[in-house]
Amino acid sequence: MNLNIIKKIISVLVLVVMFTACVQDDNFQTPVLEIREPNIASERILGVDAVVEAIAQAGDDPINYEDSDKFMSGYVVSSDRAGNFFEELVIQDKAENPTAGIRILIDVNPLFTSYEFGRRVFIKLEGLSGGIENGVASLGILSGNEVGQIPSFSQEEIIIRSAEVATITPLEIAIADFSDVLINLYVRINNVQFNRTEVLGEDGPLTFAGERGDSFDGERILESCDDGAIAILSTSTFSDFKSLSLPIQQGSFEGILTKNFFGDTFNLVLNNSTGLVFDNEIRCDPTILSCENTSISGETIVYEENFDLISNTNDLEEAGYTTVNISGGNTTFGSSSFGNNSRGVSISAFRTRENPLIAWLITPEINLNNSTDETLTFEIAAGFDRGLILEVFITENYTDDPITTSWFLLENANIPIGPTNGFGNFESAGSLDISCLSDTVRIGFKYSGGDSSGRTTSYNIDNIKVLGN
Repeated sequence: MNLNIIKKIISVLVLVVMFTACVQDDNFQTPVLEIREPNIASERILGVDAVVEAIAQAGDDPINYEDSDKFMSGYVVSSDRAGNFFEELVIQDKAENPTAGIRILIDVNPLFTSYEFGRRVFIKLEGLSGGIENGVASLGILSGNEVGQIPSFSQEEIIIRSAEVATITPLEIAIADFSDVLINLYVRINNVQFNRTEVLGEDGPLTFAGERGDSFDGERILESCDDGAIAILSTSTFSDFKSLSLPIQQGSFEGILTKNFFGDTFNLVLNNSTGLVFDNEIRCDPTILSCENTSISGETIVYEENFDLISNTNDLEEAGYTTVNISGGNTTFGSSSFGNNSRGVSISAFRTRENPLIAWLITPEINLNNSTDETLTFEIAAGFDRGLILEVFITENYTDDPITTSWFLLENANIPIGPTNGFGNFESAGSLDISCLSDTVRIGFKYSGGDSSGRTTSYNIDNIKVLGN
């Protein structure tokens, strides 16, 4: 037999004998990591609420704990396991009915392996600073006048684990309840769905954060089926569920209330996709108006507005128009002029830094009592197109609040798709049958955009007209 073959056989036999002698199957166990409760006197422990209140009172100036012997205690409610959080821990003061939450900035990834969801932790405050970063109360190391990350080598010294892992009960709130006091809390919002434009389009539902225009984060519009209030779900483009499709049903959200990068808009963030339980197949989309009048040929002008005499917001209001931003920003529909010296109203989310930007333009009352076979028409020009984000509604019972008003959707309105690098021509929205309505009506144009989400299509609206017999 070849000498080299003999040597190989002997080497294999030796290795088998050594492995068998060293490792017995019945004795092999995974080591258990024991966590002992830290021995910290109760008088040295501060609640999260005390630290958050101190940060709030300091305003723009950071607070410092240079010589403090105090610890802050709270419960971890964030998880970076799915990649939707990065180098930060969010902790709140209590496992149930929390009142305050704070973000811990630390140069460590991942964190869930040491500080899992529900783990109680003690934060050694000596040497740390607190302040408002991106609109959120944060703790870390002072860098200039900003709160920066705790270095990785200080992790175990500063963030100390308790043996307690609590069951976190989400705080039930509504979108309308959003306020700074709820920031960094683990919340539950019931009866919500994604906006129909994001999940019921011809190409199917959007993904969480896998669209071409998503940069760093994907921002999607959640809307309440209770009152129509809207919120933004923000998902990192580094999350492992970014390419999953949004659910088309309605249901509940569980996650953390925070703010966007600019600190000027509330955002909702999931720990993972299972935080959405959308198990109700019945959506709460608006009722579509269907009059089914096939013989409309009205030629009498019931209402007309060409905006030629309207040059500012005051003129719009004097003409009976209502412009309102329901997402908390300042941008609304405004008067604009076009190249042919005509005037109209326009809106765009571009460079507004508003996320989302939900705005309404609502006409004055239009009396249909003295006419029949009414149709609505108007003209629209779309430009710098970044998605179809304009809808047209009509109501017989305006409540002075577009959120609480019962609207009919004019689904057949032709909203044009414009060029991506300029404005298209004005196009007719078509002849929209509204003849099954009576008394007085109002038309509502709803813009659902957002700056950093890339939903910034510009629209110009002109020549609103109702015809009848």
